[in-house]
Amino acid sequence: MNILAYMMEEIKDPTNILEGQRFEFLLDIEVDEEDELYTEGGIDLRVIVSKNDDDIKIENYFFIQKSDQKVLEFGLEDDEEAEVLAFVKQHILAGE
Repeated sequence: MNILAYMMEEIKDPTNILEGQRFEFLLDIEVDEEDELYTEGGIDLRVIVSKNDDDIKIENYFFIQKSDQKVLEFGLEDDEEAEVLAFVKQHILAGE
């Protein structure tokens, strides 16, 4: 899995119910043709991340098929999740 491009947006909580900050990442990912995630039109990975003090973690994520915006029912493997977390941490911390 390779991350080709990304968009990052801070999610504002007008009620102040949630502690810390929330971010949404939309990752344009490239998947090997032999991977079960592979689709002809490509896929995106939408990731919701929380940041409380120095603790940054993935709260939720899902794959989206680009051609029809259908949500795919797949999960990240542990090493892929660690790679995505490292990527989002780097970009959150760079934005501070």
